[in-house]
Amino acid sequence: MGESVWLQIATMAGVTYAIRFIPLVLLRRELRNPYLRAFLHYVPYATLTAMTIPSAVLSAPHLLSGVIGLAVAGGCAFKGISLLPTAAAASFAVGIVEYFF
Repeated sequence: MGESVWLQIATMAGVTYAIRFIPLVLLRRELRNPYLRAFLHYVPYATLTAMTIPSAVLSAPHLLSGVIGLAVAGGCAFKGISLLPTAAAASFAVGIVEYFF
């Protein structure tokens, strides 16, 4: 069993290294294509959103409270409220919904 774990760790290390190393080798000069530049600019935001939204919604005991908490957090973030009050407001909203649900 121990060899399998080390093989998995080595494989993931190789994949992680390749993801970072290959673009450095292949893209030595500045990208001039505006579409490719825009795509690469927005990939981190799209990836973060795709990972965060399901976790935020599904972390609450009920789907409705998760959606309302996410909506409250989104509204607070849209208004420019900092992270701690935004998280507190979302948690409070989830708690209120769960209390009545």
